[in-house]
Amino acid sequence: MVQRMAKRFLALDLGTTTLAGALLTPEGDVAAQAFLPNPQVREGKDVLTRLQAAAEGGGEKLQRLLARGINELCGRLVEMAGTTPDTIVAAAAAGNSAISALLTGREVTSLLFPPHRLSWHAGEELDSRGLGLDLSVSLYLFPLVGGFVGGDLAAFLYAAEETPSPSLYLDIGTNAEIALNTGSRWWVTSAAAGPAFEGGNIACGMAATFGAVEGVSLDGDRLRLQVKGGGPPRGLCGSGLAEAISAGLEGGLIDSTGIIRSAAEMADNLSRYSVERNGERCLLLYRDAAGEILLTQGDIRQFQLAKGAVRAGIEALLDRAGLHSEDLRHLLVSGAFGLAIAPQTLKKVAMLPERVIDRVVFVPNGVLAGVGRLLTRATGREEVARLAASLSVYPLSGSPVFERAFLRALDFVSQEMNQR
Repeated sequence: MVQRMAKRFLALDLGTTTLAGALLTPEGDVAAQAFLPNPQVREGKDVLTRLQAAAEGGGEKLQRLLARGINELCGRLVEMAGTTPDTIVAAAAAGNSAISALLTGREVTSLLFPPHRLSWHAGEELDSRGLGLDLSVSLYLFPLVGGFVGGDLAAFLYAAEETPSPSLYLDIGTNAEIALNTGSRWWVTSAAAGPAFEGGNIACGMAATFGAVEGVSLDGDRLRLQVKGGGPPRGLCGSGLAEAISAGLEGGLIDSTGIIRSAAEMADNLSRYSVERNGERCLLLYRDAAGEILLTQGDIRQFQLAKGAVRAGIEALLDRAGLHSEDLRHLLVSGAFGLAIAPQTLKKVAMLPERVIDRVVFVPNGVLAGVGRLLTRATGREEVARLAASLSVYPLSGSPVFERAFLRALDFVSQEMNQR
């Protein structure tokens, strides 16, 4: 007698750097969850590079790469869950505007150039086979909100439980997306943070997988590393990068402007961490026979640009709504850092307003949770459509408030102190 296998729902988070997926039961329980690098990275680490490549005739290649990555991820999920592909009875995905356009082979020129408008808004069922996906069901793609505010933010907001307003929502990734609920209105925007938060464009960077340094702490005159999965470290993921900089600031290895101090400038034993490699000052975090893990001056600069964009985006959105950081009752964070970073680290690197650090709530896999919620609710598609329609986009391009806030946010100093 052949036993009929249980039905499964497939939820996908199509990130610029990382693809995430989950197989869910009809009740919403996670049967399997996995992550995979987005294969499109080989054609460009940021979405603008990929959009440019697509506009120049490389769109089909980028689409095939993404489809191949999704198929590999789905195969891994099915194997982990001990099931078969035919048990997947519904599938949905959320991604930023660029990744969504590249998946479907849509026109990208209007998105690539200012004012970065969408030529289509998704929120529809797609022919999986026509996209090259090994699925026997259609794929629902979350609606895009506008410009570079995509379906991933809509999914995160849909997943979040009702919170007292005003509240801020931050989806940290290569393209950081920010939403503000004032109680009477939603304002949303996006800031081009770059891939540093996900270990991209970092000398020893890697995704948050086995062997990644995900935490760094100062213990007397030593830097202690926390490695994902244990064992020897292989590189720095986004949370490890932030915590390495935080520990460096705490120990005086890095000054408030982000400059690594030379060994000669330090009198204590921490000076041994400051080294030079190829004419660039670095912090030597780890060394063994296989090689070294370094935090370079260039890495710190990449992080400053990324965290500066996020902080400035928050400030600009609050200004647009006529609010101040102390007005916020909650700040929900999802995305690249997950639960692996301490709120105090975000305070030390001056990434978030100091007055709301104690109100930060981390939401693990917020985008996946939103996609899963849609799949398990009969009215999910209608609810998401109404939510997306209620979001008012505030573009940051050319905003004097954003530009001033960005310059202030580059240093590792509390902006509250700067404004006194």
